[in-house]
Amino acid sequence: MGASHSATAAHGHDHGHHGDSAHGSVKSYIIGFILSVILTAIPFALVMSGALPAETAVPVCFGLGIVQIVVHLVYFLHMNAASSRSWNMAAFIFTLLIVAIVVVGSWWVMLHLNANMMPGAMPME
Repeated sequence: MGASHSATAAHGHDHGHHGDSAHGSVKSYIIGFILSVILTAIPFALVMSGALPAETAVPVCFGLGIVQIVVHLVYFLHMNAASSRSWNMAAFIFTLLIVAIVVVGSWWVMLHLNANMMPGAMPME
């Protein structure tokens, strides 16, 4: 603990310690956890009970999944509109763009896979 500990104490903070303003409170984590559990249980119950037909259940589950992503971003990753986190928001938006390109591109390829098949590769009936 010698010289490095006294230098850290004189400096006033440890390297691993950041201000409490960037971290959420226990209350916000509990709220986020409860919302996440509810947003997971609702689609599970809807699908397992058969309360909705498949044509309706898929968009409902997808919508609740989007809401759960927002809950995770707000309550656990602390993504908000504060100017101090502008680089985090820019990186997040760039990540969303890349994920959207990969998902839409993959979906497009899969939809047009049949048109790209060679005629000889199809079994003749």
